[in-house]
Amino acid sequence: MPTARPRHSITETDEISRALEAAARRWPDDRERPGKLLLDLVREGHRAIATSAERAGEDRRAAIIDTGGALTGAYPAGYLEQLRGDWPE
Repeated sequence: MPTARPRHSITETDEISRALEAAARRWPDDRERPGKLLLDLVREGHRAIATSAERAGEDRRAAIIDTGGALTGAYPAGYLEQLRGDWPE
């Protein structure tokens, strides 16, 4: 089918074969359509990556909130200015 979009080809290695077998178990209606199974695998992989990245961001924000202010009072007033005064210009 003509298209202006990029096309991609993939060789069915042992790893791809195992992935297609697993996909066929998950989506049995598409067992005889490897192209559809590959598309399903790509979509599922993208969803997993996006979910993982979102969760990591949430975890980082929670860690910042949990540790924010933990060192309040650990340094005397004016400590940062004094430290910067020791730096060469």
